[in-house]
Amino acid sequence: MNLMKTAGTLLAISLLFLISCRKDSFINTPDAAVTITADTIKYDTVFPTAGSVTRQFKIINENKQKLLLGSVKLMGGAGSAYKMNVDGIATTEASNIEIAANDSIYVFVQVNVDPNAANLPFVIRDSIQVNYNGNKRMVQLEAWGQNAHFLRDKQVVADETWTNDLPYVILGFLHVNPNSRLTMEKGCRIYVHADAPIIIDGSLIVNGLKDSVDRVYFRGDRMDDPYKDFPASWPGIFFTSSSKDNVMNYAVIKNSFQSMAVEDPSLNINPKLTLNQCIIDNSYDAGIIASNSSITATNCLFSNCGKNIALIKGGIYRFTHCTAATYSNTFIDHKNPVLTVFNYDGSNATAPLDAIFRNCIFWGDNGLVENEVVVDKKGTTAFSVIFNQVLWKVKTVPANITLVSPAPINNSEPQFDSINTSRHYYDFHLKAGSPAENKGTGAGILIDLDGKTRSGTQPDLGCYER
Repeated sequence: MNLMKTAGTLLAISLLFLISCRKDSFINTPDAAVTITADTIKYDTVFPTAGSVTRQFKIINENKQKLLLGSVKLMGGAGSAYKMNVDGIATTEASNIEIAANDSIYVFVQVNVDPNAANLPFVIRDSIQVNYNGNKRMVQLEAWGQNAHFLRDKQVVADETWTNDLPYVILGFLHVNPNSRLTMEKGCRIYVHADAPIIIDGSLIVNGLKDSVDRVYFRGDRMDDPYKDFPASWPGIFFTSSSKDNVMNYAVIKNSFQSMAVEDPSLNINPKLTLNQCIIDNSYDAGIIASNSSITATNCLFSNCGKNIALIKGGIYRFTHCTAATYSNTFIDHKNPVLTVFNYDGSNATAPLDAIFRNCIFWGDNGLVENEVVVDKKGTTAFSVIFNQVLWKVKTVPANITLVSPAPINNSEPQFDSINTSRHYYDFHLKAGSPAENKGTGAGILIDLDGKTRSGTQPDLGCYER
């Protein structure tokens, strides 16, 4: 009996010793159970004055053994707007941190913001990297910088008007619901995050004016070099089947993937999209792409896009005094015509096409494109494409089109004011003596893209009047 008691006591002591040893050892397998209580920390506060906010998250060791964190690192380092405290120690990188079995540590993160500092980005981002047992896990940090209207997953569900009191920063998406109207007054600035499409199921009205300060600008929210000039820095504006009566005056849309995508016919007698004195620039895929829709564009510049104007599967289009021009550069390789007009789509579905291009310039350079205007027809649906007084670069004049006398000015350099592709500087005003000067026909358009007076009888071709 005494032997059995002794054996039992020894077994209990051995088990306690083994358990104690296990708790004192480290788990070193990649599948260790570790919980990080946040994958993103957002500081959704607009500061009226300079200030700071502190957030926190926990790193929890859910194992029956100790855990050794190789490092917890603030990726922006000492230059970051964020400050980090790991388990009571202020640092930019903490190493070899022990967490006891079934225990945790706190990581505190503070951001200091002066929202009136013009050199701040609108959204200040950084991240914290947690390393253990060969794993690297990230906690993203996001805070508002300059004062602005920050709109995340914004739904416009009734008529709404934006004024120019502060910039608007779009995160997630901007959606104008059917039968709702979003109006943007003169001087509005819209900055859009990389993954934030603008989707118009209702109507978009842009009331810009001719002065630079009064135009309405759409661009990406990265304002730091070199990102501020990159194409495809935000998705673009998408006008869906239910959208109607969209009018944009003196708008500038830059650096998107597809600046404007327009689908399906208008729901009434008005064009689905009307563009007056607008600039669409540096779009990676397309400046404007439309499928069986209706667009009226006057005094507009479509410049340096992967495809400046792409009209497919028919539709009704009126482009008057427009310039579509692209030069190969370090951002975009010019390999597509500046204008394509088809009555079919990729599945060869066709629709009636009615398009008129009057007093326009279609030009490209530094690329491999011989025909900057391509028109193609399939099937027997109604098809009418008219060019009336244009300057273009084409080796072969498109078939199935109507040319209004006099003939187009073919392959004659427009003589734009200044083109410097290495500096990404483009001025598409015309030089004195340009072959486009005084070659237009009276179209009832009495101003140009600058709001400058045009000749009513012999205007210049393109969007600018000398």
